[in-house]
Amino acid sequence: MAEVINMPRLSDTMEEGVVAKWLKQKGDKIEEGDILAEIETDKATMEFESFYEGTLLHIGIEEGETAPVDTLLAIIGEEGEDISELLNGDKGAEKDQKKEKKEDKSDADDDQDEPEDEAESDGDSDDGEIPEGVEIITMPRLSDTMEEGTVASWLKKEGDKVEEGDILAEIETDKATMEFESFYDGTLLKIGLEEGETAKVDSLLAIIGPEGTDVSKISLDGKSKKKSSDKTDKKEEKSDKKEEGNSSPKKSSDSSKDGGRIFASPLAKKMAEDKGVDLSDVKGSGGNGRIVKKDIEDYKPSEKAAESKEVKEDNAAALQTYVPAGEESFEEIKNSQMRKTIAKRLGESKFNAPHYYLTIEVDMANAMASRKQINEMPDVKVSFNDMVIKASAMALRKHPRVNSQWTGESTKIAKHIHMGVAVAVEEGLVVPVLKFADQMSMTQIGNNVKDVAGKARNKKLQPKDMEGSTFTVSNLGMFGIVEFTSIINQPNSAILSVGTIVEKPVVKDGQIVVGNTMKLTLACDHRTVDGATGAAFLKTLKTYLENPVTMLA
Repeated sequence: MAEVINMPRLSDTMEEGVVAKWLKQKGDKIEEGDILAEIETDKATMEFESFYEGTLLHIGIEEGETAPVDTLLAIIGEEGEDISELLNGDKGAEKDQKKEKKEDKSDADDDQDEPEDEAESDGDSDDGEIPEGVEIITMPRLSDTMEEGTVASWLKKEGDKVEEGDILAEIETDKATMEFESFYDGTLLKIGLEEGETAKVDSLLAIIGPEGTDVSKISLDGKSKKKSSDKTDKKEEKSDKKEEGNSSPKKSSDSSKDGGRIFASPLAKKMAEDKGVDLSDVKGSGGNGRIVKKDIEDYKPSEKAAESKEVKEDNAAALQTYVPAGEESFEEIKNSQMRKTIAKRLGESKFNAPHYYLTIEVDMANAMASRKQINEMPDVKVSFNDMVIKASAMALRKHPRVNSQWTGESTKIAKHIHMGVAVAVEEGLVVPVLKFADQMSMTQIGNNVKDVAGKARNKKLQPKDMEGSTFTVSNLGMFGIVEFTSIINQPNSAILSVGTIVEKPVVKDGQIVVGNTMKLTLACDHRTVDGATGAAFLKTLKTYLENPVTMLA
C-alpha cells in the first residue's frame, strides 16, 4: 500500500521548508533509511531519510520550492501502483484551502454560488445589490506605502454632475495631498467619507451613477452581487472610449498593432512602461492570453528591435549635451528559511522585550599578556573571544538574575549556564550553544567554538546544537568594530556585544601611557534584569577579564 510522505517538521519552530535537493528520482527504488532529500529549515539544511521501502511514485515539491509543514512531499509504494486517489485527494484539499482563502479575502466572493439570473438582476433588486450604471468609488492607493487616506476637501458635492476627468476630491496620503479624479460620467449620488475623515484603502469613498438612482440599499462597504466580470467589462469599455477620444497620436500600450485590446495585469503594465516594452510585442501566459508579471520579466526583444533601439539611443545621445544618467534597478534575492526566521525572531524580540544598554571599557593589558603565555604552550590556542565567554559564564554564576527568562506569569532563573555564541554564515546568523560553559576551561571553550563554527559554515548544525541557550555573546571585534549593540536572543534576558581591542592613550597612576582597551555592551530585558543588576554583572565581568588568573582557579 502506498505511503504518503509530508513535509516534515525538522525543528520545533519550523513552519515551512524548502526542498534544497532531491537525492532520489521518481521511479527509484527506496530502502528504509535511504536519504530522500535535503530540506532547508529555518535553522539549517538537513538530510531527510525514508522510513519506508518501495518505489518513489510521486514527487510533490520540486527542488527550490517552499511548502508548509505537512504538505505532500512524496509518495512511496509498489511499482506501478495506482495513486490517483491520493493525488486527487491532496489536490482537492489544496483546492478547498485556496477557495477558503479567496472567500476570506473578498466579501464579494460570498455570492459566487448564487443563481446567474440573481447575479445579473437590475436596479430593483435585493438589498445591497448595485443598480445598473452605478459605480462604486473606493479610497484609492495613491502611493506604494499608502494604507489609509484622509479626505482633505471635496471639490464636488452630492447631486453634482460629474464628467470623466473631473477632480472629485483632494486626498491626503502618507506622502502628500493629491487630487483624485473621476473615471466615470454621471451624478455624484453619495459621499461616503466627509471632509477630515480617514479610512483604509478600498473603503467606500463615493457613488456615481444616473441621476435619481436609489442607492440607499447599497451597503457602506460597497459590496456587489453583480458579476465581477460585468463590472470589469464596463470599466474596459470606458477605458476603450477614453482611448478613442484621446487626440494624442501616441499609441496606447493597451492596444495591439491591429487595434485589438490587450489584457494585462496592472503590475505588468507598470513594468512594461518602466522598461519601455510595447505590450503588443509580448505574449501573455495568463488566462485568455492575459499578460502577467512573469511575461514582462521573461520578455526579450528581437535582435533587430534591440539593435534599432540602440541606434536610436546613440543618435539621440549624440544630439544633446551629456547628462549623467543611470538605470534604477534592484536585484531581488529570495529570502531563505533561515533569513525569514531571523527576521521574525529579532522583530519579536525587539518589539516585545524592552531593551536597555550598558557599556563598560575594559583594560586588556593583563588579558593580552596572559593569552600570549597560554598560547606559547604546545597544542594550545586561546582567543580573546574564548576569554570573554569564560568570564561571562563565571559572572553569570555570581549574578543568576541575568541568566533568566521572562514567561509572563513568572521569571525563570536557570541554574545551568548554556552560552550561545553568535556565528555569521552566508545566509545570516546562527547561534550554536556551548552547554555548561562555566565548567569548561578556556581551551575547551576554544575547541568547542571552532567545532560549532565550522559546522555552522558547512550547514551541518543540527537543531539540537542551537537550542537551550541562557545567555549569548556576539563578537564583531575581528571586523574592527569598536562598539555596538545587539538584539536579545529570546528567550534569553541579555546579550553581550564585544568590540575590538583599541590601542590608545590611557591614564595610569596619574600618568598618560599607551594602553589597550575593549568595550563591552550588555543589552538587557528590563522585565527581568534591572539596571543595577546588569551593572553589577558587568563589574564582575570586567574584574575577571582584567585579572585572567582568577579564571584559571
